[in-house]
Amino acid sequence: MDFLGMLILSIIQGITEWLPVSSSGHLALAQHYFFGELPIIYDMGMHVGTMLAVLLYFRKKILGMIFSLLKVDIKSKDFKLILLIILGSIPTAIIGFSFKGFFVSMYTNPFLVGAGLVVTSLILFSVKFSSSKKAEPNEKNAIAMGIGQGLAVAPGISRSGTTISAGLQLGMSWKEAASFSFLLAIPAIFGATFFLFLETPSDSIDWGLMSIGVIGSFLSGYASIHILLNFIGRKTFHLFGVYCLLLGILAMMLNYPG
Repeated sequence: MDFLGMLILSIIQGITEWLPVSSSGHLALAQHYFFGELPIIYDMGMHVGTMLAVLLYFRKKILGMIFSLLKVDIKSKDFKLILLIILGSIPTAIIGFSFKGFFVSMYTNPFLVGAGLVVTSLILFSVKFSSSKKAEPNEKNAIAMGIGQGLAVAPGISRSGTTISAGLQLGMSWKEAASFSFLLAIPAIFGATFFLFLETPSDSIDWGLMSIGVIGSFLSGYASIHILLNFIGRKTFHLFGVYCLLLGILAMMLNYPG
C-alpha cells in the first residue's frame, strides 16, 4: 500500500463513516477489488481520524460534558448525557467482544459484506415508517442505539445508519438522534482502537502510512458530519438505502459462493 492508496482509502472512510452507508463495508470492498487487504490496525487508525472529527465538531458539547462531570453536576443535561453514553456503550461492548472473531472474518468475505449492506438498506427504509415525537436521549433509546452500534461492528452494517434509525424509530428528533449517534461512537472507537493497539507490535506499523490515514479520514470525516447534519434529514435518510441495496446486491452477485 502506497501513500496515494492510503489517502484514497482514508477519504472513503471519512465520507462513509458518518453517512449511513457503512465505512467498514466500503473499506473492505475497496481493499478487496482495488488496493489489496491491509492489516485491520490501519482501518482502526482511519476510524481514529473520524473520531477526532467528532471531537472537534462537537467540542462545545463535549467540553460542557467534561465540566459537568468535574463539578459532579448530576442535575445538568450534560451530566445525564454522559450517563446515557456509558449506558449505550455497554451493549456495544458486549456484542463487539462476543462476536469479534466473526466480525473480523467478514472483512475478507465480500459476499457477507454485501449481505450486510442489504441489511443496512432495510434498516434505512424502515425510517419511512417512523414518526418524530421530538424525544430527547433517554435510557430506552440509549440502549437500543448501543445494541445497533454493536451489531454495526460487522462490515456492511452502517453504524450511523443503524443507530440513527433506532433513535428515529423511538421518536427522537433528527438532530438529537444524529448528534447522540456521533457522541456514542467516541467510546466505541476509542475502546476498539486501544485494545487493537495493545495486540499489535508497534514495529509492525508503518507510522507514515498510519498518519496519512488518520489525517485524510479526519478532514473528510469532518466534512461528512457537516453534510449529514445540515443537508440530510428524516425525509431523505432512507434514500441511502437504495444505494446500499444496489451495492450490496452487486457485491453478493460478484462473490456468490459456489
